Amino acid sequence: MGIRRLAVSTAVVTALIGTFSVPIAAGTASAAGGATTVREDFNGDGYQDVAVTAPAATVGGHAWAGYITVTYGSANGLDTARTTVITQDTPGVPGASGDNAVFGYAMVPRDLDGDGLTDLAVTTREYRPEDNVSGSVIVLWGSTTGIAGQDSVRVGAPANADVGADITAGDFDGDGHTDLFMGNDDEYDYRNVLYGPFDRGGAPAREQEVRVFSTDNTICSTAAGDFDGDGIEDLATFHVYENHAEGGKLWLGTKDGLSTVSQRLSSASTTAVADFDKDGYADLATRVFPGGDTEMVDDPGTIKIYYGSPAGPGRTRTRTITQQTAGVPGVSEKNDHFGARLSAGDVNGDGYPDLAVGVPGEAIGSVARAGSVVLLKGGAGGLTGTGAQAFHQDTPSVPGVAEKNDVFGGSLRLLDVTKDGKADLTAGAPGEDLGTVRNGGAVWLLHGTAAGLTASKSSAHNPVDLGAPSANAQYGWDLSGDNGPGVAIP
Repeated sequence: MGIRRLAVSTAVVTALIGTFSVPIAAGTASAAGGATTVREDFNGDGYQDVAVTAPAATVGGHAWAGYITVTYGSANGLDTARTTVITQDTPGVPGASGDNAVFGYAMVPRDLDGDGLTDLAVTTREYRPEDNVSGSVIVLWGSTTGIAGQDSVRVGAPANADVGADITAGDFDGDGHTDLFMGNDDEYDYRNVLYGPFDRGGAPAREQEVRVFSTDNTICSTAAGDFDGDGIEDLATFHVYENHAEGGKLWLGTKDGLSTVSQRLSSASTTAVADFDKDGYADLATRVFPGGDTEMVDDPGTIKIYYGSPAGPGRTRTRTITQQTAGVPGVSEKNDHFGARLSAGDVNGDGYPDLAVGVPGEAIGSVARAGSVVLLKGGAGGLTGTGAQAFHQDTPSVPGVAEKNDVFGGSLRLLDVTKDGKADLTAGAPGEDLGTVRNGGAVWLLHGTAAGLTASKSSAHNPVDLGAPSANAQYGWDLSGDNGPGVAIP
């Protein structure tokens, strides 16, 4: 089957501007590296860094061209004075900004060439008629001076392909090198695994073709982690057809790569992966499709955790958490969308990963869709509601004010940007208005402490602060390593 070109005027606009909907690109989650390992250190200084996308931004007169920013961690938090703005017009970046290209459609941060520095794979939905190719995966290489455009390359991109769909990183053959699962084939039913290390020309060490579809469906979310504890990461893919959830598939990693025969999993929307009970098996946290309905228009939101075991995730133990669970702040209400975004990291430094939960549809008082974030604590028994915390823009010391349609918590990332052994929360509100600029978007940082997250000394920044395009930019729609995109902006 030939390529399926994405029509941004329908698919992207529906997902970003319409109601809450199924993600237009696979959400990804990975447990690689553990909760406290530096996963996103683009300049090798030991501080984790944050990449943010503004996919709807107009660049060079091109609507929906998009850009990303990279801001570096420091002892005091995110150092916005050290922020790099990158577009497809940045010198060295392949291609050029174009209408509906949506540069930053998704981002995957991993060390792809094995030099010890985190690289950033950025997808764009550009269409190149000369090659009959839809989409690109562009790798921005990490360096001791940070991420820039120079020497960046496209990965994959054979003729007639839909490149970059469902991109997910993991070490699927256990050789210590990062591999990429992604669309890179002219056959719709298949996805390719590009095995690392990649050379600086973008070529993988080898490739594998995996038939992921046997019926007419699509992938809505993915997750990578060592769910069976054999030392090799596995891949979970979750499928939908129109407005119906179609279940999931588990592809076990082996020394030869991903198995080509899958095991059945339950359906899932967004995902996050970590060993929440520290038993040596990666656990899979998911948001549940209510009644198998992928549209989830007024869904309060439910999270289900499938704990890892020698037989895989959820074979021996599961747990369900909602805002009705004891200890969880708030109340399950229509349109909350508890779990629309998920991110794992060890906030309090106790060795157990915690889970940040986006609730972007949460009303704060009478303010609809202002949004909030809930932190669930990990422990020997796994994730529970005990000690859970909630934050929003009306929380004392959090900058800003809760306003209608901000969708605070529309993106999330737990990363130790201060290098103190405790993960900090980066949270986006892509619907944030910046004065008269509608949907400019903004990003917040809340610090991790031994007691959990704190609003004290929290900070926020936005495109105006950075001198970047701001009108309808939807800055903060996705964060590097976040399991999106998919939260709709009104």
